[in-house]
Amino acid sequence: MILIKNGTIYPITSKPFKGDILIDEGKIVKIDEKIDEKGADVIDASGKSVFPGFIDAHSHIGLFEEGVGYIYQDGNEMTDPVTADVSALDAFNPFDPAIERALSGGVTTVMIVPGSANPIGGQGAVIKFKSKIVDEMVVKAPAGLKMALGENPKRVYGEKGKKPSTRLGVAAVIREFFGKVKDYMKKKQVSLSKDENFTDRDPKLEIGEKVLRGEIPARIHAHRADDIMTAIRLAEEFGFKLVIEHATEGYKIADYIKEKNIPLILGPLFGFRTKLELQDMTYEAVRIVNEKGILSSLMCDHPVIHLEHANIHAATAMRYGAKEEDLLKMLTINPAKILGLEDRIGTIEIGKDADIAIWNMHPFNFRARAETVMIEGKIVYKD
Repeated sequence: MILIKNGTIYPITSKPFKGDILIDEGKIVKIDEKIDEKGADVIDASGKSVFPGFIDAHSHIGLFEEGVGYIYQDGNEMTDPVTADVSALDAFNPFDPAIERALSGGVTTVMIVPGSANPIGGQGAVIKFKSKIVDEMVVKAPAGLKMALGENPKRVYGEKGKKPSTRLGVAAVIREFFGKVKDYMKKKQVSLSKDENFTDRDPKLEIGEKVLRGEIPARIHAHRADDIMTAIRLAEEFGFKLVIEHATEGYKIADYIKEKNIPLILGPLFGFRTKLELQDMTYEAVRIVNEKGILSSLMCDHPVIHLEHANIHAATAMRYGAKEEDLLKMLTINPAKILGLEDRIGTIEIGKDADIAIWNMHPFNFRARAETVMIEGKIVYKD
């Protein structure tokens, strides 16, 4: 057992207070103002801030590795507009040095996804930074099908002189894929209803079937407001669950997004406007989206912004009117909800995984450091 004592605890779903946390077998078993437990290993958190581990629901860490260079990256299979059969897990390098630094920033859980080169890019997975063995890190896989609208797939395949080279083409490729998936599902159903062995399996269409059955969501990269609306149109046409990645111009149509009840993963919030679809990027998007009551979280889009700076990335939005409590939720319980893991992670509550970061001060202070980080009760980083 581990006993964290005398820290200022930020449960996230309730007000912070000074108290103790008892951990046993990887779970939080007791939280109180004062706990005495004989035989427990004590961590003195006096004068420190205790938070749940941060969660980034859209990351390329371990895929676009440090020191590898773009030519040798493994995050985009840019040979076919439809690569639903590829999985981020098969390219993930648990020895990427960025992971240790991410832990130093209090980040414990991420969803790794392929890049945005293809209209249908591949399968994402939720992992915890608790091991150097990939299969021991997995929380959920596949956890979503990464897709992309807008300039990235246009550029990649336009340069190859093949479809898609326009937004028209990108949407058409996605429609064609899910049309094939629907036909595939019918063919399989007929075969199984006749007690026949279905031998015509297609790994791409199998993943598409998981999307149409609601087993995993479509995770669609969309910056511009019109691309976001195209994503929603496609989701309604084919009846799949949708999460919008980036949503740079989501603030322009926030009421529409709220009406449709679509979760957003916003970010990165700052940086050079590298392409046309980022020209209307604004720091105020976070405030606007939260005021509308949209379920949203934050992404660093690592390596665009290094994951170790997730706390400072979030804190920057306070300068533009975002509330501290909203931003803390966007780093914790909100991404947990988007990932369907709110019963395990995202808050400090009895029964949840003991994924905890002890900071020397509030993480929104530029000088803050995560001094001790644990995942499921095991210390994985110590400053």
